[in-house]
Amino acid sequence: MPESDLALLTRAARAAAETALTYTGEALNVRYKAADGSPVTDADMAVNRVLSGILRAARPDYGWLSEESADDPARLSAGHVFIVDPIDGTRSFIEGSDSWAHSLAVARDGAVTAAVILMPMRDRLYSAALGEGATLNGTALAASGVADPEQAQVLATKPAADPKHWQDGTPGFHRVHRPSIAYRLGLVAEGRFDAMVTFRATWEWDIAAGALILSEAGARMTDRSGAPIRFNAPVPQHDGIVAANPALHARLLAAIAPRV
Repeated sequence: MPESDLALLTRAARAAAETALTYTGEALNVRYKAADGSPVTDADMAVNRVLSGILRAARPDYGWLSEESADDPARLSAGHVFIVDPIDGTRSFIEGSDSWAHSLAVARDGAVTAAVILMPMRDRLYSAALGEGATLNGTALAASGVADPEQAQVLATKPAADPKHWQDGTPGFHRVHRPSIAYRLGLVAEGRFDAMVTFRATWEWDIAAGALILSEAGARMTDRSGAPIRFNAPVPQHDGIVAANPALHARLLAAIAPRV
C-alpha cells in the first residue's frame, strides 16, 4: 500500500530531528537574514536538505515552499505543495532551549490536507490528516471550550497585548508566550491554552501544519480580519493570526481594532 502523505511527513520529521540533534551544543555558524534580521544556522540548512531529499524524492510532482529554500514559482501550478519550516523557533534552538519544532504540511488547492509538528526535545508529535482528527503522540486532541476572552489564556507576544490593537482596550485575558509559532498552535489544539494571537505578518511555513491540526481539533484559525487562510499564495505571508475555538475566536475578532 502506498505511503500516505501523513506517514511520509512523519518519517521525514523524524529524520529531520536526527539531523538537528547532531548540531545541539556545537558551533552553529549563526548568521542573520538581510530581509528581516531573523537568524539562520547550519542546522536549519542541513535539516532543509534532509527534508527536501526525502519529501521531494517521494512526491516529485509536489511543489515546494520552505523558509530555507529560494522560492520556486513552479509551486503555484502544482496540485499539491509541501510547506515546510525546517526549524521553527531557531532562536530557541540557538539558545539551547527545547521549544523548537519541525513543521511540515501538504496543501492541496489552498487547503492543508496533512500536517506534522514534531518537537524532538519535548518528545511531542502533533499530527493530523484532513477529516481524520488530530493527535498528540497518538492521543486525540480537542480545543478548549472557553468562550470568554476575560477568562482565556492566550498565547501572544507582549506587543500583541498593546491596547492600540484592540477596540476598547486589551481584553483581560491572561497572556502567555512560547517561542515557536507551530508549538503555540499545537498547544491551542490540545486545549492547554485557549487562543493564539499575533498581529505580525505571518509566513505560511510557520502556520500551515498548525492550521490543520487546529481545525481537526475543533478550533478555527483566520487572519486578524477574520479571512480564512488560503495556502500556497504567490506571496506566502498573511495578515496576522487569530486561533481559538469558534466561540472565543468570534469574540476576539470582534474586539480587535481595524488596521489603520
